[in-house]
Formats: sequence, C-alpha cells, structure tokens
Amino acid sequence: MYRCRGLVRRVPNSCRTADCVTKHGKKTVNPSRGYADLPYKPPSMNELPKPQGSWSQRHERIQRKYNLQLAAGIGFSTFTFFVLKSSGLVDFGLNPGQIQLPKSDSAAAAGGEEEEEEESSVAEASAEVIEEEAPAAVEEAPAAVEEAPAAVEETPAVVEEAPAAVEEAPAVVEEASAPVEEAAPAPVEETVPAPVEEAPAAPVEEPPAAPVEEAAAAPVEAAPVEEAPAAPAEEAPAAPAEEAPAAPVEEAPAAPVEEAPAAPVEEAPAAVEETPVAEAAPAASTEGAAKLVPEHVTYLIVGAGTSSVAAFRAIKSRDAKAKILVVSGEGEKPYMRPPLSKELWYTEDPETTKTLRFKQWNGKERSIYFEHEDYYTPASELATRENGGISVLQGRQVVKLDAHKKRVYLDDGTEISYDKCLLATGGSPKPLPVFDKAGNDILKNVTLFRTIADYQRLNEVAQQGKHITIIGGGFLGSEIACALGHKSKSTKGSVTQVYPESGNMGKVLPEYLSKWTTEKVKAEGVNVITDSSVKGVKSTEDGKLSLSLNTGSEIVTDHVVVAVGLEPNVDLAYSSGLEVDNEHGGFRVNAELEARSNLWVAGDAACFYDIKLGRRRVEHHDHAIVSGRLAGENMTGAGKPYWHQSMFWSDLGPDVGYEAIGIVDSSLPTVGVFAKATTKDTPKAVVEATGESLRSETEQTADTSSMMYSSAPHAPLKGEDYGKGVIFYLRDNIVVGIVLWNVFNRMPIARKIIKDGKSYDDLNEVAKLFSLHSE
Repeated sequence: MYRCRGLVRRVPNSCRTADCVTKHGKKTVNPSRGYADLPYKPPSMNELPKPQGSWSQRHERIQRKYNLQLAAGIGFSTFTFFVLKSSGLVDFGLNPGQIQLPKSDSAAAAGGEEEEEEESSVAEASAEVIEEEAPAAVEEAPAAVEEAPAAVEETPAVVEEAPAAVEEAPAVVEEASAPVEEAAPAPVEETVPAPVEEAPAAPVEEPPAAPVEEAAAAPVEAAPVEEAPAAPAEEAPAAPAEEAPAAPVEEAPAAPVEEAPAAPVEEAPAAVEETPVAEAAPAASTEGAAKLVPEHVTYLIVGAGTSSVAAFRAIKSRDAKAKILVVSGEGEKPYMRPPLSKELWYTEDPETTKTLRFKQWNGKERSIYFEHEDYYTPASELATRENGGISVLQGRQVVKLDAHKKRVYLDDGTEISYDKCLLATGGSPKPLPVFDKAGNDILKNVTLFRTIADYQRLNEVAQQGKHITIIGGGFLGSEIACALGHKSKSTKGSVTQVYPESGNMGKVLPEYLSKWTTEKVKAEGVNVITDSSVKGVKSTEDGKLSLSLNTGSEIVTDHVVVAVGLEPNVDLAYSSGLEVDNEHGGFRVNAELEARSNLWVAGDAACFYDIKLGRRRVEHHDHAIVSGRLAGENMTGAGKPYWHQSMFWSDLGPDVGYEAIGIVDSSLPTVGVFAKATTKDTPKAVVEATGESLRSETEQTADTSSMMYSSAPHAPLKGEDYGKGVIFYLRDNIVVGIVLWNVFNRMPIARKIIKDGKSYDDLNEVAKLFSLHSE
C-alpha cells in the first residue's frame, strides 16, 4: 500500500516535469530532481514486475540452483583427478617411491669399489634372508648382520642388545664385508629354504633377558665356530657385543662360513626354538594382567557382600548390557555369611572347610558362594564385552573416593572412574578393649568371627578337641555357641559362653524367653556364664589364655571367639569427605539411599531414613538384600524411597529358630502369645518345605494364601515350653516390632501390621492372623 501511494505521487510529478521540459525547451532532466534533465520516464503500475511468490521461496530457488552448480563442479573435479591419476599422465607425488637404505658413516668415508660390490651383492643375494631373519638388526647395522649370519641366528638377543657397539667399530665392519662377499653366492642360497621357514620372527620379537645365556650355550657346542661364542656366552650381560665382532669375524671369514650352511645353520633354529621363551611369556602376561583393570566403568560397587550381589542383580534386570565392576577387599567372590555360623558346622563332610559346600537343614547341598566362577567376566574383558558383564576385582581396597570427579583410588595406586557408584563396605567385628594392648602370644589365639578365613581357622581349632570360649550372647555368639556345642560332641572338646546379660539374646528377647533360650543352649553342651564380662587376659606357660571375669572367677581356655557386635566400615567417609551419622554410625543417606549425587550406600554401612520408624541402621542379611536391590534400581534411575521393612532371623540349630522385623528391643513393653509346637514348627521343617535355607528367600517362595484365623491364643501352658508364638514390641501402644518364634513364612502379615502403625486394644486378636493353632 505504501509503494502504491508513492507511485501515485510520482505520476503528477512526472507530468510537471514534462511540462517544464516543454516550456523551457530542454531535452534532459536532472536525475536528482523531479523536474530536471532526465530522459527517464517512471514506470506505471502496469509496467512494474509482478512478484513470483515470497522472498523466501525465491531465495530457496536461487540456493537450489547454486547447490546444483557446486555439486556438478565437485563431481567434475573429482572425475578429472581420478582420470589423471589412473592414467599416470600427472605425478601427484602420493606414492612412497623407491626406498633408500641409509648409508653408514664408515661406508661413506671408505667409498670405493668394495662398498659398491657389497651393496650389489647384498641386494641381489641376501636382502630377503637378512630382512626375514633379523629385521631390527638390518636397520641398525646391516654390515654386522652380513658378516656373521650364523652368529646372529644363534644369539639374537646379544646382537639386539648392542647396536651401539657395532656402530662404534666401523673398521671391523668394513673388514667383514669381503669374506661375506666371497661366501655370499653359495652358502646364502643353500640356507634360504631351511632357516627362513623354521626360524620365524617369534624368537626375535620376544627375546627374554634371562634365557640369553641358555640360548647361547646350546648352539655354541653344535656350531663349528668354537672360539667365537665362548666369550659372549660367559660375558653376555656385561659386554658381549665388543668381543663378538673382533674375535669371531677375523677367524671365520672364509672357512667357517663355507662349512656353516649344512650343519650349524640348520641346528641354530632348533636351538632357538628350545630356548625357554614359553617360560618368559607367563611372567609377561601376569605383569600385564595386573594392569588390565578398566579405567572407566558404568557401575562400580565397592564391597562384595550380600548387598553387592542384590545390587548388581537389580542393575542387570533393568540394564541387560550393564558393565559392573565389584571391588572385593577380602579377596573372595561374593558369598553368603549366615552359613558360617549355622549349617557349615552341622555338615559331616570333612572336606567342607575346603569346598565350602554344606547341607541345608533339609539335606540339600549347596555352595556358600552366590554364583559359580563362570558367571563373572574377567576384569580385562569387561570394557570390550558388547553385552556387558559383572567383574570382581579381588584383593584390592578402595582407599579414597572423589564424589565430584566420580573417581576412586585403589591401594596399589590404580584410579578408576565411574558413572554410578555403590558403597557396600559392610562392617567389621568389634574388638574388646581388653585385647587392644595384648601381645601376639595372646592375639594368635583370638578370633573376631566374620569371614571364611575365620571359619576355617576356628574349625581347625575345634577339630583338635580344644576348649573354646565365646564372648558375647547376641545373635552371632549364640549361634556359634550352639554350633560348637554340637561339634564338641564328636571332637570331645568343650565350649564356654560368657556375656553380661541375664540370658542369651537378652537385648532382643523378653526376659522369660531369653532364659528359656539359655537352657536350650546349655542342652547343646555349652557352659553358659551369664552376668559376667572379661576384665583381663594373660598368657599361661603352656600357651593357653587365662581370662579374668568381673565376678572374680577365672577361665583357662585354648581359644577365644569375640562376638560382641559390628562396626560399620566408614573409613572412606573420613578420606573422601562423606557424612557419618553420630548416633547410629554408618554413612548417612536419604530415603533413596543416596549419599551424594551418583553415589549410593547399602547394607550394614548405610544409616538410612525409614519413612515409618525414622532414621536407623540395620545389620542383617535380609536388610542387605532389600537395601542392595533398592540401591541397584535407583542407580538405573528408579528413584524409589526405602519403605520395605526388612526382617532378620536366627537359628539355634535345626529345631529352634525365629524371625523378627521392626524394632525389637527387650527394653520396650512386649506382649507374647504362644502355642504348642508341632514337628512342622522348626527351621528344618521350613527348609524342607521351601527348599531354601535363607529365610529371606523362603519368605518369597512360601504360600500364604491359605492362612486362616486360629482360635483362642493363650499364654504358654505347662509342658508347652514356648514351642511357638508371636511377641509384639510396643512403643506408645503402637506395634513397632514383631518376633515370630518358631513361626515361619508369616512375615508379610507382620510387615503389614507395622506398616499400618495402629494401636490395638487386644493383641490376642491380632495374633490370630498368624494361625498359631493351625495344623
């Protein structure tokens, strides 16, 4: 519209300009003014060009035309270059040309006819032989190789070790050229077929340093040049190259070379093959294997316990091609710890300590290791595996972690970067202060029970029928006491258990049930000393230990087992700037088990926030599985909070066992409902029914759909002996913990009761949910 209005104004101006030209008799118009000397007539509306589409469309058409022209030009140039290069009309200088070997300084100085004849003879007769037998030696000293081909084949390591010495003797090299020239036509042609095929580049590429003396000694006796190898064979490490050119070359210019083709040259390859190259190869491969640790992994797990296994299984289920590296400081593949204090002691096979295979309560045999050896991928192959894998780096410790750079540092100086990392460091047994300043004569008879090595050591002591004292009355101490008491029946040994509580597991079970459990432990042949603690220890003259108790009594024993609790392994927190919970111990994490960005913690070392019971830390097998699985899922992006209430269990042999969940503290008010037990209410029976010895696994395989309410639960009557029952732990009249005594596969019900967090007027009615009286 604007342009049209301008044209309308210009039309009258054009008319006025024409009138002005006519009036003044001018023939031109000024282009800067509308009435000046211009022979130009502005176009009318009909004369203006008609636009063809938008400006963008016009630009696209122009650009398309330019692109076609450019493509045509590139194609034509490429075709022209190809034709010129193929036809050879133009030399572009892309070919390497003729290879020229550099001339030595001595040859350049000498000049003359001898050098020309030597070069021509080498090029015509022995170039291929020399290149195939000793390629490295040809580049450094071609004349030295020509003067003594048999000596080079016999001692390849000596020639390679002293290239500088050969260059320092130009005069000797020139003198050796003449004999080689005379012997070149006959011997070289005869030696080409045999030694070239029988002596490949293998012995030359891998010349071992140590076997050089042996390699030189073997062929020297067979070769006719007896005096030549004598000095190099003895002085090979010091200066073999200086004497080799001087003595043997002068004495064997003509005769030895002529006699060499038949016998010595054929025997030389055999001697080289007999050199212990194969013995040096394993050493090199072992040294290389130590360095074949991946520099970067997608998922890194520090620790090889139960939570580690649960984590990498969860990662693999969500990321099938995941590459996972597990660092095991203990030096073992991931294995189960519960059998160390339970079924392994009840297996009669004497090879159990070596095979680490045990019989479950139902008689079914299984290994203590979670997976077989072939399940894991070698660490050296992890980075190249297309479908990923799980590798275990055994015997290495992570000493520092940089959460910002996402990198860990091992005890041998190796650095590994990661995308996601899980700390599953577990815990270590608590030591007793009384043993802190003890000497080796005492500590050699003390075991802090935790690992496979601890089990094997303690089993060896028990097999000898010695007296063993267990300090601690908790889960681990009571289980070991029952296991060793059972073992002592066949080894004629004796077992004593000492702890400060009034009964076994006195911090967990109500007093009446704790005392009943103590009588059960005594029935296994254990001498139980309650309300006592060790105040001092000393070594006796016969190598035993004397323990002084707070009651004034003294115990003389052969071996001591300390089982007083667990301390989380949080050394990485102090070296890496991570937060530790002052009240509960362990790495402080959120509800998703995350300590830092891309850094999670699971298992015994995690102090997590329970959305129902608050911040806490748990040291049991099922918690390791639950927290490890959750951490593994969150490492793949699940973002789930911790809400599952983990359980724990303990077996005092095949006949008595219990499962617990929540906060089970004997200081809390408790309500117990019991019933008479049957033959089906034992750990042995539940394993026979489910086929699994780990209670966290029997819970998953159990069928709870047919549960029915039981009638009239009651306190134990005379003769029932707390056969089976349910103990409720209360806080503010709300159930916060439950112990199922010889009641199995009912944990989902207990978990739901704690999750609801309700207050109950009559817990006898709640106990009906567990079918105590069902047959």
